[in-house]
Amino acid sequence: MKKAAIVVPTYNEAGTIETLIIDIFEQNKKTPNWELHIVVVDSDSEDKTQEIVTNLIKKYPRLHLIKTKKEGLGKAYIEGFTVSIEKLNPYLIFEMDADLSHDPASIPNFLHKIEKGADFVIGSRYIKGGSIPENWGIHRKILSVVGNLIIKVGFMKPRITDWTSGYRAIKSWIVKEASPHIKNYSGYVFQVAFLDYALKKHAIVAETPINFKDRNYGVSKLNSFQTIFQTLLYVFTNSSFVKFVIVGAIGFVIDFGIFYFLTKFAHLVSWKANLISTETAVLSNFMLNNFWSFAHKKVDHNKKSYIKGFFKFNLVSSGNIIIQTVGVEILKALFGIKLLYIYKVAVIVFIVIPYSYFFYNKVIWKHKR
Repeated sequence: MKKAAIVVPTYNEAGTIETLIIDIFEQNKKTPNWELHIVVVDSDSEDKTQEIVTNLIKKYPRLHLIKTKKEGLGKAYIEGFTVSIEKLNPYLIFEMDADLSHDPASIPNFLHKIEKGADFVIGSRYIKGGSIPENWGIHRKILSVVGNLIIKVGFMKPRITDWTSGYRAIKSWIVKEASPHIKNYSGYVFQVAFLDYALKKHAIVAETPINFKDRNYGVSKLNSFQTIFQTLLYVFTNSSFVKFVIVGAIGFVIDFGIFYFLTKFAHLVSWKANLISTETAVLSNFMLNNFWSFAHKKVDHNKKSYIKGFFKFNLVSSGNIIIQTVGVEILKALFGIKLLYIYKVAVIVFIVIPYSYFFYNKVIWKHKR
């Protein structure tokens, strides 16, 4: 029988915690192959949350209470993860809200996904069968829906629909490895950082639909402005794609600058100028991408690997040269030479950047196992 620890952070959740605990243990009747434990991490609640949990421990021996200072959601989860691993040694750890926003009846669905081979299961509000409350205000919908869209695009992971969901089941090996990375984050950023780390460690990620409900008791702890800023900052500083685009912009300046100089002042024909400017930008892009954009999977420093990686890079990048050279010449033949520099920009933005990111990821900076 495998053991699962459901970590539930609380702060003034006296109105919901007893119902949640009872409902979770009821689900164990539907999951006979699993031993469910609940680890409540209470951050100095000023109501009767701790008293209620303490009384319930007498009835439920698999219920555990951890008392901590009020230091944010991330700190509470890390404390819950640490104690769960040390004391219970679970195969699986859940994240779950205490305010009944997350329905315990979904627990068997999470476990089913894990049994099918997933390492990290997200309760998604945005796949078929999932939902958000109809009465959410427009600002809350924008924060959640648009925020998830920005994160998906920022990390170029369109398959994952709900990056900020707080209802999750994660195998313990991921939790152990991720803790040093995620320990300084909180709120939505904690969830984004955790999932980002799991993906970079090649965890098998799956989603199961959930119907998210608004709390009926207590007060939401969400700070919208702070959440937006911190989440965007995390994506900007940790996304390989964002860094790749920045490197591409630098390469574009180099490419376009040399191309402009050679055609305008050196009077080279456009195809020759294009070859020179593009290859110069390719060399710059390789160095910046290897040591910044894809630093977490950069080409090994030994001479053989570096030469091999550099050769592959140039082989793939030769497609850039062909695409740009042919693309610019076709557009010039179709629409004349007057818009030559606009053709160059259009080919780079709409064809070369997507082409480059896809093949650089698949051929040069592949995941290291």
